[in-house]
Parts: sequence; structure tokens; C-alpha cells
Amino acid sequence: MRGLYAIIDYDFLAKRGIAPLEQLERLLVVRPAALQLRAKGAGAREALELARVMAAACRARQVPFFMNDRPDLAVLAESSGVHLGQQDLPAREVRRLTPRLRIGLSTHCLEEVEQALAEAPDYVAFGPVFPTSSKRNPEPVVGLAGLEQAARLCRQARVPLVAIGGIEEATAAEVARHADAAAFISALLPPGGLAQVTAAAQGLHLALGGQLSEGESAS
Repeated sequence: MRGLYAIIDYDFLAKRGIAPLEQLERLLVVRPAALQLRAKGAGAREALELARVMAAACRARQVPFFMNDRPDLAVLAESSGVHLGQQDLPAREVRRLTPRLRIGLSTHCLEEVEQALAEAPDYVAFGPVFPTSSKRNPEPVVGLAGLEQAARLCRQARVPLVAIGGIEEATAAEVARHADAAAFISALLPPGGLAQVTAAAQGLHLALGGQLSEGESAS
């Protein structure tokens, strides 16, 4: 896992009148390190329908697809994995449900990182690194110093680290010194709208040390 971890946020897009699948199409051109569907405001049926389409599209491009929060929907959609927050089912319970799913865990402090690593996840997400507007009640900012400490713990455990929260293209290279990948929501929908999604994703992916697929070029 190296480069851009793209998050398609159903609620964020709905407020702007944009269909998630329209953004998906433009993001997959870049072949990000991973892609996640975050659909907290969608009903279970709609979320499952979206996840099934997205999982299939991601498989075709060899991009790991993660469902946020819902291991049941992740299984039904044949996702690569599920991303779990601190209030979601514990990783060990998800593995009892299905050992096939890859598991990513959200963390917001070093104690949570240590607890997450004890569960042997497929990756750990850590943040917010910088102030963010993507969440209503964000956790305290951890900063680059906190990210560096989390990276040390993850390297020792040989678990990839995904930075999240307030990261921009201007700060991506500095973040990439510590994290294997970085996750984005709002930065993947620039002021120019859908027309600029692919270019924004390419810029972030390259700044984070990711590589574009053969035949693609940065805009």
C-alpha cells in the first residue's frame, strides 16, 4: 500500500449533488493504493448496491476496496475488506464472522495504535494529522510529530500506516516520509468539480510516492 487512499463519502457528495459512481469512475483512472466507500447516511440496501458496483469496478482495476463500518455489507458486496472505527465491531469479532476480509483500523492516539496493532490488522489509519472539516466532531490533531511516533510503532509491527485528516498536496510529501499512504475526502473534489477529480487524485498519488498506471500521465 503506497500512495493515495481514496475515500468516497456518500454524505459529502450528496450535499453537492454528485453521484458516488461518477467520482468512482474518475478516481479509478489513477489506480489508487486503495479505495473506501463511506456511506453513513445511506440505507443498508442503497449502500449495498453501491458497494457491489464499486467492489466489482475496483477488482477490474486491481484496487483494494474497503467498506466503511459494515462488515456484513462488505461480505455481501465481495469487498476486499472493511474499515473499522473505534466504536465499530472489534476486529476479532469480524474475523469470527469472516476470516476472508482484510481489516483496517482507525486510531487517534498512540495508545489506540498499540491496541490496534495487537489485533494484527492489514493497516492502521492514524489522525487527524492536521485540522479537518470532513468530520463534525474531529479528534484532537496529532500533528507530524504524532504521525512519526505512530509510524515507528507500525514499522516495528510491519503493518502499513495510513495518515488521515487535513492533508493537502502541499503537505503530502512530508506526510509520506512517515506514512505508507494517506486518505482524502474533500481534496478529491476540487472547486472545479468532477472535471478536476482525476487531476487532483493524480497529484496527491504522486506526491505520496504512488505510481501511475502505464499509459497514464499527470495532468
